Amino acid sequence: MTAPEFEGWSTLDKRTLAVTAVTLAGVAVGAAIPATAAIVGGGARFWVALAWVVAGAVVLVGGGVLVDLFTWKATRYRVTADRMETAFTLVFRSRKSLQRERIRNVDLTANPVHRLFGVAVVTIGTGSHESGGQGRLKLNPVSRAEAERLRAELLRRAETTETDEDAPLAKLDWRWIRYAPMSFLTPTLGLAAGGGLMQVSEWVGLQKGLIDWVMDLFLGIPLVVSILVLLAIAMVVGLVGALGLFVEMWWNYRLDRESGGTLRVRRGLFTTRSISLEEARLRGIDLVEPLGNRIAGVARVDAIATGMRQSDDDEKTDYHTLLPAASVATANRIAAEVLREPVSPTEAVRLATHPRAARGRLLRWWVGSVVVLLAIFAILGFLLTDVLLVIGAALGIVLLPASVLLALDAYRNLGHGITGRYLVGRHGTMRRSTFALERDGVIGWTVKQSVFQRRKGLLTVVATTAAGAGAYSVYDAGEEQGLVFAEESVPELLTPFLERA
Repeated sequence: MTAPEFEGWSTLDKRTLAVTAVTLAGVAVGAAIPATAAIVGGGARFWVALAWVVAGAVVLVGGGVLVDLFTWKATRYRVTADRMETAFTLVFRSRKSLQRERIRNVDLTANPVHRLFGVAVVTIGTGSHESGGQGRLKLNPVSRAEAERLRAELLRRAETTETDEDAPLAKLDWRWIRYAPMSFLTPTLGLAAGGGLMQVSEWVGLQKGLIDWVMDLFLGIPLVVSILVLLAIAMVVGLVGALGLFVEMWWNYRLDRESGGTLRVRRGLFTTRSISLEEARLRGIDLVEPLGNRIAGVARVDAIATGMRQSDDDEKTDYHTLLPAASVATANRIAAEVLREPVSPTEAVRLATHPRAARGRLLRWWVGSVVVLLAIFAILGFLLTDVLLVIGAALGIVLLPASVLLALDAYRNLGHGITGRYLVGRHGTMRRSTFALERDGVIGWTVKQSVFQRRKGLLTVVATTAAGAGAYSVYDAGEEQGLVFAEESVPELLTPFLERA
């Protein structure tokens, strides 16, 4: 590709070199502690180890900046009347383009280093799930002003995309932070912190000393009490971590409806995010209630939309969440406003209950899973040590009643119904999901029936759609009940395949 071919094309922001240098310097500092400890542990002197680590850091940072320099020089992009294009010319040549009419989302992300230098990463997607990222372009990075310009231009349809700053659909309510610890994330963070402490102590050669210190601290205290105290400490650490994670993710959160027909979510403390969704692509919402949140009477709202960007393997951003955990009343109110309905479909319909055979099926599944786990402990206990028998017995005392309660709760949560333009389904206990899906958005039905379901007269009907997860299921409905629901939800779609008595 010759130079004249780049006339009218733009380059990435040159500050990408500084971003790369600072980022890799942080990586080098993080790796320096375990590397130095390992070298010193091998018998080398501290100053020799430090020299090797510094040399490695210089090579890492210098090499990374050099590679980024070549990437910056080789990358160009432009926006034409009907296409968004990028070009890469170095050892090989690559050119990608997206039709502007197919562009469904333009998301802006800026981590702390990006924000320090006033740049942002722009991800432009069609929402398709093609392999190799063919349905997506990424500009990493451009200036913050250029990122906002690209977003406004690429999402513009019939009119200019502007936000009514005085009337957001939702803004951060700091009272919501009290719901953050009410999830399984809290103990997970606490245990992860303990594991991280042990790993760091091993790097610096102090793990044995740390263990001895803890043992001395609990000397003379019964083992059970010691374990409970350590678990309490882990829970406190997890609580602090959950609160901190909420602040990082939802700082300055607001949900706007823009005049160009776009819903926009903005949030983030250290890493800021701007996620856009065309209302024309919205097909419904999903009211999600993990067990801890449900006990507290709170839920979050996820969008069901076509062309919705999915989280990458290397990213943790939840691109379809419109509202963090808030009271169910608030969640339903926001869901209604997002869907432009007077009342949210998730509360406008009384869901039909499922046959009692579904309850027995859930009881067998939950209790059977616990029995299998206890059997494993029993076998290992007889083969290895009696301690596992004691642990298995303790788990049985706790898990067997819990499994019965969870199975009964899962049965109570089963339900389905139709209201206006939407079909509604609900299921789950550890994570209860109540989805409202536009009936016009259903493109097919799948009817599933296992051997065990057939014996009990049950089946699962799955609504296939181009939006969201692609399939939404109504589990363990009665045979006639499930088929009638599918037929009434989308008339004539399933009718040709039904045999009537």
